[in-house]
Amino acid sequence: METTYLDKEPSRDEVNAWSGPALIEFGTAWCGWCRGAQPKIEQALQGHPSVRHVKIEDGSGRRLGRSFGVKLWPTLVFMRDGQEVAKLVRPQDAQPIADALAQIDPAG
Repeated sequence: METTYLDKEPSRDEVNAWSGPALIEFGTAWCGWCRGAQPKIEQALQGHPSVRHVKIEDGSGRRLGRSFGVKLWPTLVFMRDGQEVAKLVRPQDAQPIADALAQIDPAG
């Protein structure tokens, strides 16, 4: 599981070119909601080692987050081959995360 947020975000074109399953997590290291979600995200990801997990530091003026409609942290965007499949905002439980991961990585 990725533990640090990237402060330099990839472009939307780069993200759209990714192949396979990917989870983009938008948030910040100092966000209480983000810190609280980490154990749930980690638990859900355990059964999906092939999922690319990228943590993007989000904030005002950050284009990638805006392109995904991010307004609250953490926002989890689940992608398969560069296409958004599901999105969760401030997940409170590991099960919805696991369900969304199963949509992008059915083989687990």
